[in-house]
Amino acid sequence: MTGRLYKFSLHLVDNLESKEDDGSAASTGFGGSGNCLELDPIDGTFPECWVLLTARATSRASAFWTQLYIDSGEGFSESAAIGLRVARDGSVRQLISLPAGVRRMIWRSAAAGEFRPECVSMRAIGAWERIWRMMLRIAPVFVVHTPRKRKRVGLTLARMLVDLAGAYEAAGRMQSLPATRAYRRWLRRHHALRQRDRNLILRHIDRMKSRPTISVLMPVFNTPERLLREAIESVLGQVYPNWELCIADDGSSATHVRPLLEQYARRDVRIKVAYQTTTGNISKASNAAMTLATGDFIALLDHDDLLPAHALYWVAAEIERHPGAQIIYTDEDKIDEEGERFSPYCKPDWNPQLALSQNFVNHFGVYRTAAALAAGGFRDGYEGSQDYDLMLRVSERATPDQIRHIPAILYHWRATAGSTALAGTEKNYAWESGRRAIQDHLRRRGVEAKVSRSRSLSYYRVQYVLPQPPPKVSIVIPTRDGFELLSRCVESVLGHTTYPDYEVLVVDNGSSERRAVAYLDSLRRRRGFRVLSYAKPFNYSAMNNLAVEQANGEVVCLLNNDTEVITPDWIQELVGCLLQRNVGIVGARLLFRDGSVQHAGVLVGVGGVGNHVHAFLPGSHPGYFGRAWLAQDWSAVTGACMMIRTSLYSEIGGLDAEHLAVTFNDVDFCLRARAAGWRVVYTPYAELYHHESATRGSYRSPDDKARARRERDYMRRRWAAELAEDPFYNPNLSLKRPFFSLSSKPRVRKPWLAE
Repeated sequence: MTGRLYKFSLHLVDNLESKEDDGSAASTGFGGSGNCLELDPIDGTFPECWVLLTARATSRASAFWTQLYIDSGEGFSESAAIGLRVARDGSVRQLISLPAGVRRMIWRSAAAGEFRPECVSMRAIGAWERIWRMMLRIAPVFVVHTPRKRKRVGLTLARMLVDLAGAYEAAGRMQSLPATRAYRRWLRRHHALRQRDRNLILRHIDRMKSRPTISVLMPVFNTPERLLREAIESVLGQVYPNWELCIADDGSSATHVRPLLEQYARRDVRIKVAYQTTTGNISKASNAAMTLATGDFIALLDHDDLLPAHALYWVAAEIERHPGAQIIYTDEDKIDEEGERFSPYCKPDWNPQLALSQNFVNHFGVYRTAAALAAGGFRDGYEGSQDYDLMLRVSERATPDQIRHIPAILYHWRATAGSTALAGTEKNYAWESGRRAIQDHLRRRGVEAKVSRSRSLSYYRVQYVLPQPPPKVSIVIPTRDGFELLSRCVESVLGHTTYPDYEVLVVDNGSSERRAVAYLDSLRRRRGFRVLSYAKPFNYSAMNNLAVEQANGEVVCLLNNDTEVITPDWIQELVGCLLQRNVGIVGARLLFRDGSVQHAGVLVGVGGVGNHVHAFLPGSHPGYFGRAWLAQDWSAVTGACMMIRTSLYSEIGGLDAEHLAVTFNDVDFCLRARAAGWRVVYTPYAELYHHESATRGSYRSPDDKARARRERDYMRRRWAAELAEDPFYNPNLSLKRPFFSLSSKPRVRKPWLAE
């Protein structure tokens, strides 16, 4: 019946069998995987019509396809399985046609242990709604994808007329592919290299006082001929002339490789080739290429990737501006086998904590040759992450200002089947090499820690070992009335916290609510609690300052009374990060009650004075290149849960009670700490709920609005330079919204226009 809603419960199943088309039994591959769930209708009946299936899945992968197996009396059949697309936010919303007599349904995902559907329901729909919903999926695909890509999955106008259901399924597959048309327009508008640009670049090169030779290292092994030619041609096409291409063939068996390399070596004397008699590995080949290098800097180029024509010029210009540079890296994007560019990664400036979570330097990595040699070059046994290992070793010997980021897309990473450009899980050996590289790096620095997988399968988590005994932590909670909020916060701290040594200081701003007063009295009688009175008008900064002055801990944690602890080891995680080199402040991951992100770091200057990163994103979403799930440096973190060295709190004068009584005091505090040489770190592994309303501030008095305006104006005056360019964002990204979208007006300073 149209409109009827069917709801399902789910339970794990295994050891099922499917039927092949010839009627023989065959294993479905379900058994023991833990990712196969049976759908049980709550009212005992299955639909037998077109339905709209909806679900919410907790998934730690990017968008992928799962399968729904249906048994209508003849067992499960692989050929009859229905593909279900799980979006990046974990939602499933899809039309499916169910046959008559359905007996069982199995939902299977290949992402073992990383996929848990919830709230599964099906609503029966009629013909007109079915057509309308199918067109809603199909139409946008024709706007954002090229005809060539649509044809690859069989989505054509003709198919829409004769097989609308098939076109609908094809459109779903297209939604998992990168949209290239909008990005192509953005590139054409902002990053195209026109003849006028080339002329200005050549003039700038002529005026350069120093023109360093850049040795491009390219290890080669059985590269497809077309891709190898394109990679070499991208170096030959460089506007900057002072380069050499150092190629090491790692014993390729493909017959086209050696003749092609010999041809190019004869064509240009700047191309040098070394041939290995036996196949070794990429580390050996990279070292062989480096022995050919005579340049001041080496640049790493994979054998099937591409450089735009001005890539080496940008590097030379950066070296001219910063002659002490040891590492230089750039933004990058991906390019498919048909030449379509997509998925730009607009990277932050040097970010020490992020460098322990992912190799964001990656492409286009440029190193001072002497520094790379002093670090020992590429190490055997780290294949797949040999460049990550090199980056970490060179960075240990460099100061932060010697690691330079060029905010321009100067590397095109080839996305082919089996490439980590398409999926970071394609090469598990590469992940393990990266893990060992990080572990070695920490050991060399004298840091005791464990390196494991992050929430994302392809990135890393560092868990620091605490000293024994660990430092005492003073938790400061300002409050006024709000019994339910305060009691929930305090009881969650008491009931969920496993840290052994902490005290709680509650600062009461004149509570009069009966239950709140009684609860505060009960806290006064609890061991490890103190209730302080603040009898002046509400001033969040002053209340915290009062408590910190009386705190006994070496570490202080500012905690809002509307938070609730989720992870029992939240203090261990925050303290572990705080005790690392030059870290003065650490912030936690805060979630709204529905599980969406409330705080994952603060971007300054974006959308005003400051904005929470990835706000309102589903908690299961990895964010921009995984950054919602990764520990990293930010310019600021929220004071709703902020851990600080007590000595630093006093050193920089606490929160600004004079100018910032209510808003932006946390951002100001973080910026002052950074100005004093301290780092601000965010960790996603300390999680709390923040029961702040999503519409907070909608109902403010005129006085509140005037005060907020004064505080905003103060921040803009005091921190004008910092708000103009957050180093952990990127000038190619929008200042209007903190969602990492490309800016319609990039703020990139092109060196040939600065001359």
